[in-house]
Amino acid sequence: MPVIVKDYLSSAIIALAIFLSALILAGAYKYKYKDKKRVVVTGMAEKDFVSDLIVWQGDYSRYSMDLKTAYANLKSDEASIKEYLQKKGLDGKEAVFSSVSINKMYNPVYDSNGRMLSNDFNGYSLTQNVKIESKDIAKVEKISREITELIQRGIELNSSSPSYYYTRMSELKIDLLAKASKDARERAQSIAENAGSSLGALKYASMGVFQITGQNSNEDYSYGGAFNTTSKNKTASITLRTEYAVK
Repeated sequence: MPVIVKDYLSSAIIALAIFLSALILAGAYKYKYKDKKRVVVTGMAEKDFVSDLIVWQGDYSRYSMDLKTAYANLKSDEASIKEYLQKKGLDGKEAVFSSVSINKMYNPVYDSNGRMLSNDFNGYSLTQNVKIESKDIAKVEKISREITELIQRGIELNSSSPSYYYTRMSELKIDLLAKASKDARERAQSIAENAGSSLGALKYASMGVFQITGQNSNEDYSYGGAFNTTSKNKTASITLRTEYAVK
């Protein structure tokens, strides 16, 4: 084959390779540019609600050098507490009494140099817990405030503050997600229109932090999600990160 023909073919092959490379690069750039025509927004929704379940609990103890005596006194206290709660209108099924916790007490004896000489037995301390779960929030709140009346009967019941919960949390979360999704789309629509474009299909969505805080409080939001149990009136909030295509 003449040298001129070979040079011609080589030049043609090189030119074709350059042309194909240019097409590939142009297509890749076009795809990259097209893929980046998106808008990322975060939607948010919140809702006030009232707890529908209250949980209250307290504990009481009896002490004696004799285990049987301490146990008998503790069981007498349990009967008195049950009677008291029933008179207050509480259903017996709503109050749950724990098993009895037994703790042996000791009294260490030291010499003048601070060395322990003996660890003398000092009796038994028995403790029991009562827990109330009810949807009648007003009634249990009243009981928790007036439970100190039992002191007059010689029962030292240590009462904790009530905790408040909501039993329809799944429904609440679904409702908030729907509202957050709508909020995110409206934000994305506004951004796209103001940029002279139109909003395309949803490409990505991810639920953010779900928070429950007390109403009218200075409670801080938590990175992992706050879950307030001390307030009866609460506010639930949720965020939703979305990514839309832009046409």
